[in-house]
Amino acid sequence: MRPTVTTLGGAASAQPNEFDYKRIVRALEQRRRYRYVTPVVTKTANGYRIQSPCCSRNVDPDGGVIDIALVLFDERKGNWRLLRKDHAIGVWELDSEFPRLAELLDHLKEDAERRFWQ
Repeated sequence: MRPTVTTLGGAASAQPNEFDYKRIVRALEQRRRYRYVTPVVTKTANGYRIQSPCCSRNVDPDGGVIDIALVLFDERKGNWRLLRKDHAIGVWELDSEFPRLAELLDHLKEDAERRFWQ
């Protein structure tokens, strides 16, 4: 059974939480691509949004902050979903699902196909 945060109104989502937030921030420090910029992690409903300055200027010619990934916990399935942004049409697309956050972060840090750190 998954832990939940309880509120006066009933059970609430276990995500986002401070522990996993810090795990994500620390993991991003070990990524392979664009290590010279500092990504920003923000808490969202059921997960975390990762943004970073666009150093390659492939997505934003001015080098502005762009979406990198959306990390969501699916309570119904009990797994983690990793979404990437299709910047051409401005929508999030499911990249992959993982049973554990650590596995998702390993995939995101490596980004062998440059789907996230463009």
